[in-house]
Amino acid sequence: MEYEEMIKRLEEIVEKLESGECGFDDATKLFEEGKNLAVECSKKLDSNKGKITVLESELEKLVEKDFENINKN
Repeated sequence: MEYEEMIKRLEEIVEKLESGECGFDDATKLFEEGKNLAVECSKKLDSNKGKITVLESELEKLVEKDFENINKN
């Protein structure tokens, strides 16, 4: 499931839980689903944060290399 889909589902779950129209069993299932989605969202964010950090580092190295080449000429 894509991140945006997970967030949308989390919003739906929150709305249902806040409405107070769910019975205890349904609310418990929704809460568990929401918790699992929140964990998955957090994992995706952490993963992407790591990827962005690596990409930023690689970009910095390329910029430094290009700057050094410009200064040599």
